[in-house]
Amino acid sequence: MPAPIRKAVFPVAGLGTRFLPATKAMPKEMLTVVDRPLIQYVVDEARAAGIEHFIMVTGRNKVVIEDHFDVAYELEATLKERGKLEALEGLRRDQAGAGDMTFTRQQEPLGLGHAVWCAREIVGNEPFAVILPDMIMRGETSCLEQMMTTYNETGGNLVSVEECDPSETASYGIVGVGEAVGDAFRMTSMVEKPKPEDAPSNLYITGRYILQPEIFDLLGEGRRGAGNEIQITDAMLRLLETQPFYASPFKGRTFDCGSKLGFLAANVAFALEREELAGDFAAEVRALLEASGR
Repeated sequence: MPAPIRKAVFPVAGLGTRFLPATKAMPKEMLTVVDRPLIQYVVDEARAAGIEHFIMVTGRNKVVIEDHFDVAYELEATLKERGKLEALEGLRRDQAGAGDMTFTRQQEPLGLGHAVWCAREIVGNEPFAVILPDMIMRGETSCLEQMMTTYNETGGNLVSVEECDPSETASYGIVGVGEAVGDAFRMTSMVEKPKPEDAPSNLYITGRYILQPEIFDLLGEGRRGAGNEIQITDAMLRLLETQPFYASPFKGRTFDCGSKLGFLAANVAFALEREELAGDFAAEVRALLEASGR
């Protein structure tokens, strides 16, 4: 049995420029899908997979994320006084337990690999998960929970993948497909945003990783890649030379909430899952489509 995955790193230092002006004063991770912030969805996913320690790599103007997972005494007192006990219970369920969440700063925007490296002292010498909050997953079993099942069989390093249209490979990190290992397969390569004719497959990395701690040494070398940034993919490619890497196809759907289209689609999909909203919301959507002639 491989070493257990107890910690997850959440890189939340990004500026969210694709959602300006909404993200001028509010972190993009606090944008809501229906009535829950993006960051809450991914923390819920991690909890469902058994993660015990949540590591937020933040930047300037991200204090509201820390506040979100803290106790709000005045709000809780008001809800209790007004008898809104269901809402109160929801708040208490979502907040982090004492010592369960750690915040560290990425002081310069040097890339995803650098953000992960900033968590090295907190993670220590053990395997860990990385979860990108922009990517919201929808499935009967959470994405990271599916990955944990695979990891317990394979060990090593693991990423979650999903199919994209072959014409869209230039928008993603694409993996090469090797021998099957249960529901997963051995990954032979990773190519960042290849042209369709150069792509080794149409399977893209969905923003979920399980990595061995040796990656920190590679990231610590500070090698710059695409965009003159320290890229996690470059370090993974070097780690692939000495350690096994696997890819686990996600049984569900990923919404890229870093894009406006993916964010809007996620709101529609999750609203239609809510019993108290689904019927009326579907009727509103139909009426809007009819009125627009679509």
